Amino acid sequence: MADPSYPDDLRYHAEHDWARIDGESATFGITWYAQDALGEVVFFDPPAVGTAVSKDEPYAEVESVKAVSDVISPLSGEIVEVNEALAETPEAINEDPYGGGWLVRVRLSDPAELDDLLDADAYQATLAG
Repeated sequence: MADPSYPDDLRYHAEHDWARIDGESATFGITWYAQDALGEVVFFDPPAVGTAVSKDEPYAEVESVKAVSDVISPLSGEIVEVNEALAETPEAINEDPYGGGWLVRVRLSDPAELDDLLDADAYQATLAG
């Protein structure tokens, strides 16, 4: 399992999701904290490419040995790619939540929503409470 980390180049949603911004697109995943709370991830149920996602709304499910949890979209847009490798190796979400454990790539529909996300320090401050 990965060591606790919250990369500075990501933006964070209070529901323990992250977004890596790349121009008009973003890659989404769940944070180290989220995967640690879930425990061993055994299944990822992704949305289809072309699905519209809305900020603050569930867009997928992650199943662990403990529970099934909704994954909340940190930003709005359209799914343009799904991490197909997670079908065979869902444990990548635990082992590398910011790398090989990414979930989806999204074409953003409202880049102004970025202003609502947290930087690494602000997100970590929410965990301390």
